[in-house]
Amino acid sequence: MKYFIDPAIAGLLQQHQLDSFDALWNLELKAVDEPNIERGGWSSVAKLTLGEQSFYLKRQINHLTRSLQRPLGGPTFAREMRNIQRYQQLGIPALRAAYFAQRKVAGEQHAILLTYALTGWQDLDDWQQQWLELSSEQQQGIIQACAKLARTLHSAGQMHGCFYPKHIFLQKQTAGFTAQLIDLEKTRPLLLDQRDRIKDLEPLFRRSRHVWGRAQIQLFLQSYLDQPADIPRWLERLESRRKNKAAR
Repeated sequence: MKYFIDPAIAGLLQQHQLDSFDALWNLELKAVDEPNIERGGWSSVAKLTLGEQSFYLKRQINHLTRSLQRPLGGPTFAREMRNIQRYQQLGIPALRAAYFAQRKVAGEQHAILLTYALTGWQDLDDWQQQWLELSSEQQQGIIQACAKLARTLHSAGQMHGCFYPKHIFLQKQTAGFTAQLIDLEKTRPLLLDQRDRIKDLEPLFRRSRHVWGRAQIQLFLQSYLDQPADIPRWLERLESRRKNKAAR
């Protein structure tokens, strides 16, 4: 796919004269973090607000991902756009795209991906920073929402590849929490089932160790697994992978 626009915001972009590649590319906005200069290219993210609607505008030059299907490489945003569409088709809760386009300029590959901001949501990192201020019920609701998200993801035959607290966004509901994912660039099919699922989950637990102990991981696995009897074996494999990562 070379071009996409969500019909719901076509009029809004046109109203602000931002319904073209050049108009979005040339916008002067403050980046939300340092530009990414890996992969021999450049990639940057900025927040864009139009009226009451906020977006994240992602622009890149020669920031490429190579694969068997694309040995010469394609924009990482093109891959993320394909994954956003795949998640929607599979019913996996995740960020939504508003606009995507790519083109070649003087031999360079340029790409734009505009996504809807998750207004009213907080990433798991933020929730964990206030963990001790949350009630036991809220803590359990967050863990169960994350587990449900992981279960939905893996049951659909996908692994996220960066299942970190900063990529899991949660919103409080009347009863419990709901969760969704961002940063889908590294998503790929689950090829080795349990091995890939362990690989996907271990970073979440490793990066949550400052607030989640064994009891919290057990609660997560209770919501994630079909058979509670499998929990000890999963705990063992997760700990084994953590130790192997630490030893590298």
